[in-house]
Amino acid sequence: MTPHVFRAAAAADVERAYAWYEQQRAGLGEEFLVAVGQTVNDVLDAPERRPVVHRYTRRALVPRFPYGLYYRVVNDTVVFVACFHTRRDPAGWKRRR
Repeated sequence: MTPHVFRAAAAADVERAYAWYEQQRAGLGEEFLVAVGQTVNDVLDAPERRPVVHRYTRRALVPRFPYGLYYRVVNDTVVFVACFHTRRDPAGWKRRR
C-alpha cells in the first residue's frame, strides 16, 4: 500500500462533514466515513489515476456524497490536503500546503 498522510486540516474537514451528516440522520455520518475510506483506498491503489485540478493537486470524488478528496503525491507519499464539498469555493483548499 502506498504510504499516506492526512494533514490536520483535511482530517478536520472530514470530521466536520461527518458531524453534519450525523445531525441530518443517525448513521449517515458513518456512511460518509465508509465512502471516504473507500475513496482513500482507491487513491492509494493508483494515485496518478485522478486528474490534476490545480498545480500538483489531484481530486478524487467521494461516491454518493458531494465531496472531493484533494491530495498531492510527494516523494511516493500521498498527502491528503482537503476534503471539500464540491460546491464550495475552491480557493479555500488551494491555499493549503
